[in-house]
Amino acid sequence: SCITLIASDISKLRVKLVQLQDGVWTETTNPAYSPVLNSPNPIQNRIQFWENWILSKLVRGNTYVLKVRDNRNVVSDLYVLNPYRVTPLVSDDGQVFYRLQQDNIAGIPDTTVPASEIIHDRWNCIFHPLVGISPLYANNLAATHGLRIQQNSVSFFANASNPGGILTAPETISEEKAEEFKDRWENSFGNENIGRVAVLGNGLSFQKVAITAVDAQLVEQARWTAEIVCSTFHAPPYKIGIGEPPKYNNIQALNVEYYSQCLQSPIEAAEL
Repeated sequence: SCITLIASDISKLRVKLVQLQDGVWTETTNPAYSPVLNSPNPIQNRIQFWENWILSKLVRGNTYVLKVRDNRNVVSDLYVLNPYRVTPLVSDDGQVFYRLQQDNIAGIPDTTVPASEIIHDRWNCIFHPLVGISPLYANNLAATHGLRIQQNSVSFFANASNPGGILTAPETISEEKAEEFKDRWENSFGNENIGRVAVLGNGLSFQKVAITAVDAQLVEQARWTAEIVCSTFHAPPYKIGIGEPPKYNNIQALNVEYYSQCLQSPIEAAEL
């Protein structure tokens, strides 16, 4: 929800070509630049291109855009490359290159190109200035926790919301007898047979032992993991349906906060 929200909100913005005149930025058009900004490539419209750009950055921490030039050496197409198939390289004298693996959409073989032919948008460069890190790196544990909660819920409700338990005998029984009781119980009262009446003899008793959803505070735990994920993307939780929105009457103030803490950085990075 975080990545699709951010990517869709940024991709909705219209790209403007501007020039500086007497200290003021004014919108303009230019036959060399306007076409590729309005239609980046033959297979994507403007919204799809920018959504692809931001999704790559959010999921992988890096966006690599290949510039395709025409006979005039003017950029005619822009392609967002698969970030898993691009490797930044630095030569001994400090020049930057990019090793590209074959990409049939962009029409390139395995090749290496100079930095001038790649737009590299990156963030969270914790370990190297040319290697970005996705927020997923930071919310790994919280996201895994949330997935485990969901998986446990699926198993719980698939079992008709009935937890497991222990069959207890008053006397010591052999391992073979215990396995026989277990198999007979699961076959008679498991899966689609849940809810049937059990008749126990020879002093056997059944006791439920699993923790219930109430005891585990399932909803609160799930919300906490989601809030941790939101914090790594700097996205307000209420924007993706987590918790109640702030009790403000000024919607504009909330949107300004969302812009300043979440959207402004990736927008300005893309502009640059």
